[in-house]
Amino acid sequence: MQLVVARIGRAHGIKGEVTVEVRTDEPELRLGPGAVLATEPASTGPLTIETGRVHSGRLLLRFEGVRDRTGAEALRNTLLIADVDPAELPEDPEEFYDHQLMDLDVVLADGTEIGRITEITHLPSQDLFIVERPDGTEVMIPFVEEIVTEIDLEEQRAVITPPPGLIDESQAIVVSTRDEEAAAESESAPSESGSAPSGEGSVESGKDV
Repeated sequence: MQLVVARIGRAHGIKGEVTVEVRTDEPELRLGPGAVLATEPASTGPLTIETGRVHSGRLLLRFEGVRDRTGAEALRNTLLIADVDPAELPEDPEEFYDHQLMDLDVVLADGTEIGRITEITHLPSQDLFIVERPDGTEVMIPFVEEIVTEIDLEEQRAVITPPPGLIDESQAIVVSTRDEEAAAESESAPSESGSAPSGEGSVESGKDV
């Protein structure tokens, strides 16, 4: 399975380094020196990581063959794609890769069907499940412990206890258009960003660098 693990940002300095927007919870594994990554657009790659370091809280990478700012700028907005075993799991049992959560059935504790997860949106404060209902409408479900009480990968379902008004027919939160920022960042290949429910209404998104 191919997953997006990073997006290249602007050049840093004059020696070929670039900033990257990390989209994996395991950058030390996916984005370490020696890693060979496919790219989108494909004509840009493959790219081999030569060095990596953290500067002011951001990951900087240098690729083999890229030695100056001009070469680094030419890579801007390129997606970095890794081959990942679909059976691979995060080290933290309370975290999940996005591809594990996609297409899970969403049900209430009594088994009532709500829909299925068709998209996961990562916001600064929390993650959201975009759930397609049987009638074709969509509802946003915050991925927090108070609402998502169980993720059962064997049964392929997510059990929720929604607060009043979240999914009630008379007060459903129907998604007709995506958040502009989320739409701008969505790409053809899925991201490997992990998700974990939080007990404080936000998600502990595991972006280790």
